[in-house]
Amino acid sequence: MDNAPGLKIQNSFLPHTDPEASLAFYRDLLGFEVRMDVGYEGMRWITIGPPGQPDTAIVLSPAAVDPAITDDERRMIQEMMAKGTYATVVLRTDDLDGLFERLQASDAEVIQEPVDQPYGVRDCAFRDPAGNHVRINQAS
Repeated sequence: MDNAPGLKIQNSFLPHTDPEASLAFYRDLLGFEVRMDVGYEGMRWITIGPPGQPDTAIVLSPAAVDPAITDDERRMIQEMMAKGTYATVVLRTDDLDGLFERLQASDAEVIQEPVDQPYGVRDCAFRDPAGNHVRINQAS
């Protein structure tokens, strides 16, 4: 039984703390294209996506702006982001070692160098400027 006919992932959200630093990381280092850049009351929501995949995007959004979040929750989110434990995105590339070298040559924080994992993938990991965990797998 097909419970989700035609269902696809369109947008996923990652928090940012500095829109320009996030653009430098995702657009300039990783090569994502900017699809939208929307400002409202001094904040920015930036939609980015991989070239050639117009139906898949990441929205870089201001951290903890939901009015339903309490001040204590906001502080907790900020602490988790600072430690790199709040949000994660997993990407895939055809050239893991080349991409790793380019990111390592920048000011991106390396979490893990490329390694063959026991569960069958080769990957590496970085933190983006907001502290988000960015894991990159080698395409098989």
